[in-house]
Order: sequence, then structure tokens, then C-alpha cells
Amino acid sequence: MGRAPARTRARDAEIPRAARNALSGFALGAAGANVVMQLSRLPVGHGVARSTVESGRIDRHPLKRARTTLTYLAVAYLGTEDERAHLREEVNRSHRPVRSRPGDPVRYNAFDRDLQLWVAACLYKGTEDVYRMLYPGASAADLDALYRHGARLGTTLQMAAGQWPADREAFAAYWDASLDRVSTDALTRDYLTSFARLGFLPGPVAAPLGRTHQFFVTGFLPQRFRDEFGFGWGPRRQAAFTAFGRSAAVVHRLLPPVLAGFPFTYHLWDFRRRMRTGRPIV
Repeated sequence: MGRAPARTRARDAEIPRAARNALSGFALGAAGANVVMQLSRLPVGHGVARSTVESGRIDRHPLKRARTTLTYLAVAYLGTEDERAHLREEVNRSHRPVRSRPGDPVRYNAFDRDLQLWVAACLYKGTEDVYRMLYPGASAADLDALYRHGARLGTTLQMAAGQWPADREAFAAYWDASLDRVSTDALTRDYLTSFARLGFLPGPVAAPLGRTHQFFVTGFLPQRFRDEFGFGWGPRRQAAFTAFGRSAAVVHRLLPPVLAGFPFTYHLWDFRRRMRTGRPIV
């Protein structure tokens, strides 16, 4: 690969160290929990469960959906303004058909900025949880920098910058208030319970991997969401989850940056290759 454009290199210098460190491969452990949190608002849950965009459905094309999500996170956090604008157009194209139809029991629209704020808040919450797990002694300054940068998770779509709560204290107030709006119905509970158990995979694969996936989903979920889905959790599971976090922190610090950031580093490279060659992103 040739040298990156000057604008790209200049933008790289503006990315906080905490944001780079938060995009660890260990964040994949929290990915399932994040899907559950996002879809635990009825309009978001129905928008996904009823989506007619076949190629974007995680229950039918899990690998493609995973690539798209990881690419979005990598570009939102680490991309230049031009790259984020390009990604926005690609995602918008995919999102245009995602809207409720007359007679649907729940109204939804993928361009709803308030719902995009909720999705961005869930993504940020998951990112911060993983960062705190990997860096238990993180300073307030690093956490503040990570939070400010987290606004990109929404502004890379249509969320206005002014919608992002002003600071971490304001975010905590928004998050606590939003938990009162968590709601599921038979459609979304069945969809997300099956997702947590990897029910969209063939039985011989889902059976052994599903238990592990549900363990991590439940471990990274706040209690409000565990209660919503009836996901049991007790001291023994918490002890195992805490031990995982401690081990992850040790391994993460031993890895060179390019490996510590994998697969996000790969997906950022892949996005730039696709953008340069005109290949589809979403």
C-alpha cells in the first residue's frame, strides 16, 4: 500500500488514544449484548426483525452483517471525515427501505434521529464497558476523551452532534432514563432470545457455541436487559466473567497494536480498499 493521503494522516492524529485502545478484538465478546440492547426498543427491534433488506439480516447472512457492523465501528472511530461521509451514503442506501408500512403494529424508520441516538448510545456503552474491562485503572481524562469521540457513532449517520449528551454525567442521566423505555414483545423477544443462543446457525454448530454466546451476551448486559429476557445470572457465572475480563486485560496489553486492534484494523483497511476500488461497502 502507498502512503496515506495527508488529510488521512492529519485526521489520525486527532483520534484519542482511548478510542484506539477501545477497539480491541475482545470487544467482539460484547457484540451480541449490544445487539440485544439496541433492539430492546420496539421501533428498533421491529425495524430489524421485519426488515425486507435480505442482505442485511443477521439471522440469514451473519457473516456479512458482522462485516458491515465491524466496518461501521472501525470507520466511525478511526476514519477521516471523507471516509465517514462515504460510509454514511452507503448505509443510507441500505436503510432507505427500512420503515414501517401501513398497518404495522409498531412505527419505525431507520432515519429517526432519536432512535439513532439510542443505537449510538448502546454502541458507546458497550465500547466503554470493554475499555474499562481492559483498562481498569483508566483515568477520567481518557474516559472523557473516549466519550467525546463516541459521538461519531451517531454523527456518522444522521444524528446531530448537539443530540449527544454534553458529558459523561449527562450521558448517565440519558441512559438511566432510556432504560424506562426498554420494551419487547413476542416478536422481538423470540428474535433476540434465538439470536443470543445462535439459533440462526445449524443445530450442530448452534448447540455448543450457543451456550458460550449466551454467557457473554448475558455477562455484558446490564441487569435491566437480563430481567427483560429472563437471562439468569448468579455469583458463579459472575466470577467466571470477571476472570475472563482479567485475563483479557493481560493478553490485550501483551499484543502489538495491530493485533490488539484486530479485526477492526483489518476492516478499516478493507473499507479503504473497497472505497478506492468502487466496491460495495454494505
